Amino acid sequence: MTTEKIKALGEKYYDRIVSIRHDIHMYPELAFQEFRTSKLVAEELKKIGIEVQEGIAQTGVVGLIRGSRPGKTILIRADMDALEIEESVDVPYRSKLKGKMHACGHDGHTAGILGAAMILNDMKDEISGNIKLVFQPAEESSGGAKPMIDEGIMENPKVDAAIGCHLWGEFREGEVHIKEGAVMASPDIFDIRIMGKGGHAGIPHLSVDPVLMASQVICNIQGIVSRRTDPLKPVVISCCSIHGGESYNVIPNEVKIKGTVRTFHREIRDWIPTAIEEVLKTTTQSFGGDYDFKYIKRFPPLINDESMVNLARRSISKLIGKENVFKQSEANMGGEDFAYFAEAVPSVYYFIGITPEDGDTIIHHHPSFNFNDTNLLLLSQSIAQVAIDYLKDFK
Repeated sequence: MTTEKIKALGEKYYDRIVSIRHDIHMYPELAFQEFRTSKLVAEELKKIGIEVQEGIAQTGVVGLIRGSRPGKTILIRADMDALEIEESVDVPYRSKLKGKMHACGHDGHTAGILGAAMILNDMKDEISGNIKLVFQPAEESSGGAKPMIDEGIMENPKVDAAIGCHLWGEFREGEVHIKEGAVMASPDIFDIRIMGKGGHAGIPHLSVDPVLMASQVICNIQGIVSRRTDPLKPVVISCCSIHGGESYNVIPNEVKIKGTVRTFHREIRDWIPTAIEEVLKTTTQSFGGDYDFKYIKRFPPLINDESMVNLARRSISKLIGKENVFKQSEANMGGEDFAYFAEAVPSVYYFIGITPEDGDTIIHHHPSFNFNDTNLLLLSQSIAQVAIDYLKDFK
């Protein structure tokens, strides 16, 4: 009966959910600049009588649905920010802001979670406990989850569990993929400056060549992955930017390298900066140079709680059938700051397929990124179903 009601309410609010998605898509906003989006979210929540807090971590919004009886509190999270990409999709709701677009689906996440809020608010008399609706900024950059947590959103009432999801191009429409344990990696970043002594390319012995040192550093860093870490515990170190010098015949004074480190294992994550610095020290010293090294830890690995995963599988199967709920075979080396919620409370984060059955894989962070509005329905309904089942099962 509950599932049928969720389905019916999802259909009832579907047109409004789509309208909200199109509105957000036309006016994409970057990290911590989501002022228009957060105002829209707050207004939609207030319109249906949900308690609202605004201005958390600059642009974050929290809504609270109180059930008719006491119980646990579950947090539902949506990310709101867009990307610095010029949109190439020819749709009526194409971005109106030059150089900005929703190229990852956050417009759908925000609209879809608002849809879940509409469903759950209509069912609050049947709910024991509370539902916190968190609309956060800056997932694509430095992250808005931790600043919102630091400002106290896990309290009053105290959060007991959390749910999140992502519209995902690697999977087909109508499918949900979910796994226990590691789901996404820690996306740490680093800056390296290799310092030498510039000079004439024709008399290199009078210089200390930072280009040669940089090339050795990049190669030696890969030895950390291939020879110093357990091959059964994946880690990726990618040097993605290198810059030094401007001329054919001038050895520069320095070379700058930027890169990222991805892993699912906390102990490896803590050790990698030390290993990189050992490479930098020994390599630059052997050539008579020096270095500067900055390592920035971003989000932790996203780890799903097994009991929450099992709950989500059962819940979503009620909506779309067990045959459409898949055990995700592999974790993803992308990063996701929902990980901070998963560190704080038992949590589940799952993926909703958006690639049409007969279509090419939809690529995230691409100028042509787009998905069918119909996928918003499953997002809203599945989030609502998991939330209600959690509050019922974990009284």
